[in-house]
Amino acid sequence: MVGFMILLGLVIVIALWAVGQYNGLVAARNAFRNAFAQIDVQLQRRFELIPNLVETAKGYLTHERETLEAVIAARGAAMAGLSAAHASPGDPAAMAQLSAAQGQLNGALGRLLVVAEAYPDLKANQNMMQLTEELTSTENKVAFARQAYNDSVMAYNNRREVFPASLIANNFRFLPAALLDIPADKAQMREAPQVRF
Repeated sequence: MVGFMILLGLVIVIALWAVGQYNGLVAARNAFRNAFAQIDVQLQRRFELIPNLVETAKGYLTHERETLEAVIAARGAAMAGLSAAHASPGDPAAMAQLSAAQGQLNGALGRLLVVAEAYPDLKANQNMMQLTEELTSTENKVAFARQAYNDSVMAYNNRREVFPASLIANNFRFLPAALLDIPADKAQMREAPQVRF
């Protein structure tokens, strides 16, 4: 009888430990998903600013139609990348698609702002100044949200890989989450576009 009570106590302790590990993994997964939601909010704001920026520039950049079209196309690709990542935050393929699309959009926006430098009337336009200021502010918010997301992903991945939690993670399909990074070969995209008036 004493042996049975000891065995029962041991089973209860193991069950409570397993439940605690499982709940910790769920909390960590929810934390990185919530952090991704903050990126989603900031990128949506960025996507809303871009058509206004293009419309403001369109009147001045009549000879730069290709640049404007590149920005609109990159925005569409970035929105598709965000949609894929939103459906599965942390999925390596979705994060890679989002990262590549954001890199293309950063490049297109950078080219637009460089071209805008050559047009003094456009640089002095009040709408253009306000939109570029809002875009720069949004870029900073995206960077902060991305850092918070990456920190949450790292905490989740560490939690799921550490023994003995890894036993629970592997048995209940807590898959590794991918960081959101900017392509390393495009170092100029690591910073928000610089706007000078």
